[in-house]
Amino acid sequence: MNDWPEDGGYGRGNANSQPEGARRMPHVQRPQQRPQQQPPQYGDQGYGRQQYGQGQGRQQYGQGQQYGQDQSYNPNFTQAQGSGYDSGYNTGQVYGGQQGGGHGGGSEPGYAPQGPRRPAPDWRKRAKIGSIVLVVGVLAWGIGTYAWASSQMRNEVDLSKVIERPSEGDCTTYLIVGSDSREGMSSEEKKKLHTGSAAGKRTDSMMILAACSSGNTMISLPRDSWVTIPSFVGSESGKQYPARGGSKLNAAYAMDGPELLVRTVEFNTGLRIDHYAEIGFAGFANIVDSLGGVELNIEKGFKDKNSGANFEAGTQTLNGEQALAFVRTRYAFAESDLQRTKNQQKFLSALANQAATPGTILNPFTLYPVLGAGLDTLIVDKDMSLYDLGQMFFAMKSVQGGDGKSMNMPIAGSAPQGSLSWDMPKVKQLVEQIRNDEKVTVESNR
Repeated sequence: MNDWPEDGGYGRGNANSQPEGARRMPHVQRPQQRPQQQPPQYGDQGYGRQQYGQGQGRQQYGQGQQYGQDQSYNPNFTQAQGSGYDSGYNTGQVYGGQQGGGHGGGSEPGYAPQGPRRPAPDWRKRAKIGSIVLVVGVLAWGIGTYAWASSQMRNEVDLSKVIERPSEGDCTTYLIVGSDSREGMSSEEKKKLHTGSAAGKRTDSMMILAACSSGNTMISLPRDSWVTIPSFVGSESGKQYPARGGSKLNAAYAMDGPELLVRTVEFNTGLRIDHYAEIGFAGFANIVDSLGGVELNIEKGFKDKNSGANFEAGTQTLNGEQALAFVRTRYAFAESDLQRTKNQQKFLSALANQAATPGTILNPFTLYPVLGAGLDTLIVDKDMSLYDLGQMFFAMKSVQGGDGKSMNMPIAGSAPQGSLSWDMPKVKQLVEQIRNDEKVTVESNR
């Protein structure tokens, strides 16, 4: 239908000189559409969000004024001003976003978002995964540390070269040796530690540690013990050497090193040695310093210019220099060698008690310096693992904790060259108790 006049209107070439007045277009009523059924909005109290049929703020479909009948379109017109244009845009549905009020904030009272919700996090599952990751990390660190530390150990002593060995017993036995080796020490360090500059190395202390289920026992062997050096095969030359009558125990080490020392201890005691561990002056002092010192109770003060010792009685923390002086001092005591062995046992137990703790083992900032300070100067047998070394330290720790026993080898009296002879009946009884994993009841004479 064309509503424009045939004779021309505004803009159509009318012959009149004056433009024709504006005409009002007749209203064309659009057919009413039935609204789609929507589920009720719970708690809908905001703008344009009343339930269908409540007629407040927005009238029901079919009840409100249709567009263009009685009201002109006003862009500022709101539903709160009365019923009017209802286009369906104010149903609270925002395209591409949340359903609800046109503001999309969802902060109005009673607002309940529609659509699928994100499931709540499973904290048990997350905790389980986190625990697994932590355990794997700790295991990786432990394995890496074990592999690194094992590579630092100096497995140099070959006990398979020792001949005519006693049968194995029920306990694990260690021969622990402190040597006067100055390997790797500078002139300043030798002066500071009062070690002198003698070439080579000799045994400065020796002790047997028997790790048994019945209790651990630490037995010091005076280096001036009068013993027999048995026949042996040279560890380097491979030659057979005959037995040598009465000699001091430390002479065996000087003659052919650790292998002959083990052979001599086994021959004179009848006790098989399972592992060997030796540390020099520098390594000993470095381990003590890496631990931040070792706390020790010195019952009676003493001085010794040869070792540099100068101690007062009481509990104190010894650094590496002081610790080395403490275990080396012999001339300050009447029974020089015997008292020194007691001091060595006491300090090594205190050292192990401080080193074999969770605070050291689980703290990489302490563990790595301790391992780095000691392992490269610690000489052990070829079959000794890092695990065996750990067992040795824990056994030493238990001795100080009261779960074991520390003693000197039973002494019968003096011998030639200012040496000490062993009380052999007691030695045999002591060895038999250790081999059979029995509680040690033998007492040392001094």
